[in-house]
Amino acid sequence: MCEANAYLLEEDKETLLMEAVDKVEPDEDGIRLISIFGEQKFIKGGIYSLSLVDHKVYIKQS
Repeated sequence: MCEANAYLLEEDKETLLMEAVDKVEPDEDGIRLISIFGEQKFIKGGIYSLSLVDHKVYIKQS
């Protein structure tokens, strides 16, 4: 399995937003996260960084 977990970065703290993220899609004012289970979340912000080895997507709100 190659899914990643998405985390919201706020200062030096990371908070789990979604597990098993399959797709990250750009949207009008942010990004949409879609899990392998079909769950969707919209975040006003963008990708800050990716850790491919650790399967993590870091997001910062705008």
